[in-house]
Amino acid sequence: MQALSRVILADDHAIVREGLKMLLATIGGIAVAGEAADGDTVERLLKEINADLLILDLGMPGFSGFQFIKNIRTNWPYVKILIMTANIEPRSVRAAIDAGANGYLTKSGDAGELTAALDTIRRGDVYVAQDVRFAIHQEGMPAGGPEPKPAIASPVDLTRREWQMLALIPHGFTTRDIADRLGISPLTARKHRENLMRKLDLHSGAELTAYAIRLGLPAG
Repeated sequence: MQALSRVILADDHAIVREGLKMLLATIGGIAVAGEAADGDTVERLLKEINADLLILDLGMPGFSGFQFIKNIRTNWPYVKILIMTANIEPRSVRAAIDAGANGYLTKSGDAGELTAALDTIRRGDVYVAQDVRFAIHQEGMPAGGPEPKPAIASPVDLTRREWQMLALIPHGFTTRDIADRLGISPLTARKHRENLMRKLDLHSGAELTAYAIRLGLPAG
């Protein structure tokens, strides 16, 4: 089982890095060997530090698309890459894993998932956070696989974005939260929500949640 003792934290928000350091300190056997707030610093630290793990934010300045992950995988093949982001766009989840990331966590997820992700990565497997597993066919399958369907088909034809909205609403996310997680504007998210309610003839978040649960979509 590979050790993950030397970690580089890459996030442009210092408060996020501090929070991660506190979480990592509770796990034990892990030392933060470097911190970066932009892509250039990430590459410089990888050259200077014999790191085992890079915890990387997708929204950081200097993150030049998923080619950035591919470049790290090519130049530092033994460094494990764990994505830590607010982005739950399915395309981003799949693209990150396809590019070579070993794990994908969301900033709004349960803190306990960090330990689970590290354990999984140590075993050589890929970890995908609970709240974005809808982006892949099932855990352990290739990231490019089809998205899972609800247990019961909706009698109303919904767009892919409306399905994403419907899947997130039972988790108690506001429209602004969903916009942040899907990487879209609050106005666009509000429009998708309005379209969803109009199509389903529902009139509140509670009704949307009940509808989603009836279809077998998970709540949390």
